[in-house]
Amino acid sequence: MNIQVRGDHIEVTPALREYAEKKIGRLAKYFEGLPAAEATVTLAVERGLHRVEVTMQVQGVLFRAEVESDDMYASIDLVSDKLAGQILRHKAKLNQRFRNSGVHTRIREEAADRVAVAAADAPSDDSRVVRVKRFPIKPMDIEEAVLQMELLGHDFFVFTNAETDEINVLYKRKEGNYGLIEPSP
Repeated sequence: MNIQVRGDHIEVTPALREYAEKKIGRLAKYFEGLPAAEATVTLAVERGLHRVEVTMQVQGVLFRAEVESDDMYASIDLVSDKLAGQILRHKAKLNQRFRNSGVHTRIREEAADRVAVAAADAPSDDSRVVRVKRFPIKPMDIEEAVLQMELLGHDFFVFTNAETDEINVLYKRKEGNYGLIEPSP
């Protein structure tokens, strides 16, 4: 597994780097037989709390976890455990999906019935872009996009719809259901 450890306004000591690489490297056992996974570990200290953020990519699937505690080593342990839980849940959902293949899920039916379009307000004069993220977009079906969104813990997810080959946005609605934004012709 390729692991990059970096500090956000702190110096990463060799001991911290080695410990983070060891703990996150143990997660590679879940991906045996797959191409190498990549992980980025960011260590930071803010307001007396030690924060560890890990983003891991394995064959286009993103896993992300963030933990804060009073000790950096404890934060690394906790984020490693959190990622292991996400990976196991992802594998269980994939296995269940393969067992139930051919059956339409409630999410797909709701997405087909309710396509919601969100209109963003025009930005004010003092609004500005403070962060830009880039990530690869791979084709996937709606169920896989929901799974990815839940794994990342986000309220929305941008993906290429495998059925239409167009960019779609999946988002979580206030009542707990999902909405799908598709481009119009």
